Amino acid sequence: MYNTFVRPSFGRSRLTTVKKSDIKKFYNTLVDERMLKVSTMDSIHNVLHQVLELAVDDNFIRANPTDNMLKELKQAHNFDVEKRKALTVQEQQLFIDFLKNSEQYNHWYPVFAVMLGTGMRVGETVGLRWCDIDFDENLISVNHTLVYYNKGDGNGCSFAVNTPKSKAGERTIPMIDTVKAAFLREREYQRETGLSCKAEVDGYTDFVFVNRFGDVQYQGTLNKALRRIIRDCNDEVLTKEQDEPILLPPFSCHSLRHTFTTRLCEQGVNVKVIQDILGHSDFSTTMNIYTDVTKDLKQREFGNLNLI
Repeated sequence: MYNTFVRPSFGRSRLTTVKKSDIKKFYNTLVDERMLKVSTMDSIHNVLHQVLELAVDDNFIRANPTDNMLKELKQAHNFDVEKRKALTVQEQQLFIDFLKNSEQYNHWYPVFAVMLGTGMRVGETVGLRWCDIDFDENLISVNHTLVYYNKGDGNGCSFAVNTPKSKAGERTIPMIDTVKAAFLREREYQRETGLSCKAEVDGYTDFVFVNRFGDVQYQGTLNKALRRIIRDCNDEVLTKEQDEPILLPPFSCHSLRHTFTTRLCEQGVNVKVIQDILGHSDFSTTMNIYTDVTKDLKQREFGNLNLI
């Protein structure tokens, strides 16, 4: 898997010889010559970064040459990146109510409720084990990430467990009541259906969120489920023939993390606390979100004022 690093139009290089300048040249070629959009570059970078992170874990290379490269690319090309949209309070409530009450989709409620109530990344959420949840102290321990990657040897995709590279990534998240109820609901559902985890990834097992075969979940499956949920939820709303119906916009799993962050900012939670809960190692990442949300909040509040 790690013997070579394939770069389209650049031939083949040994993994140990790949430098940041190679990655930068590769990314620039994709943008300048192939005219790839920033959303596509996000996807390419995420896959490449995860694969090379495994190489770091296995001591094939000392550092990941893709670290910070996407951020530098966006800055260099002055990408006009559309801000990730958080769900509004009304949209969030519609989403949650639909999941709770839908006979077809209510089994998806726990995993999405946990994302909305913790702000955990997708890989952190699907990587949770029951031993990571302290029901007595109401705490969730985030100490690893489950990743799904292309093995690159023609044998398809596989799972791996990555441990945090920084202290910020390894953290403890307070478990609010709705999140605790979601975990308990998932445990009861598995007990009633006889479902249990049959997967083992890098020595990790007993994962909380599994599919009907007992295998672990991953981002692709969850986003596919979200698309169906959004479609059917909106269809249900439209059948009620309301004058100005609230509909769910297209969104992904990451939007739930952004929604969680937005709710914290709206309620005035200290920005350092937000950084700690989200596991941001770079304070500017948290501050950018905080600034955007508070700016929008101020504009909405002042828009309702009639001072003169």
